[in-house]
Amino acid sequence: MGDQRSGHRTEHAYRAREFDAFVAGAAGRLLHAATLLTAETRTRNPHAQALLTAALAHTYAVWDRLRDEDPYELTRRDLAARFARTAWRYHGGQGGVLSALHPQERLVVVLRLYEGVAEEQVGALLGVPETRVRAVCARAIAALRAAERREGARRESAA
Repeated sequence: MGDQRSGHRTEHAYRAREFDAFVAGAAGRLLHAATLLTAETRTRNPHAQALLTAALAHTYAVWDRLRDEDPYELTRRDLAARFARTAWRYHGGQGGVLSALHPQERLVVVLRLYEGVAEEQVGALLGVPETRVRAVCARAIAALRAAERREGARRESAA
């Protein structure tokens, strides 16, 4: 019986180290994605940190059941789903680079352009057709370009 406990502890310790290694390698990129989603700044991003912590907690909870599934993909999907469910909290943004966008636009832009997720996968995640994803992404890019032009004109007039 002692041998079984020892084996279980060893296996648990191995899985914990495996998860720690995953977090060490992926947390920075995932936090950046969460920060873009919440439209917070890199130095002040408590909502992004909370989203990431919840997504990582979910990944840890199912870590033993992961077989052929990519833990990064699982965590990213959970992060996006959590953001989508609570997006109303992030409507105004906190001054991040994507704060000019509506939360759904931010989600599409981050998944498509930052994470490189295919339109079909983004559509499936959000429950919308691929054409809607394409339209939202195009509208968001146009809004970002317009915001950049306004900012550039404002800087020129101030100089």
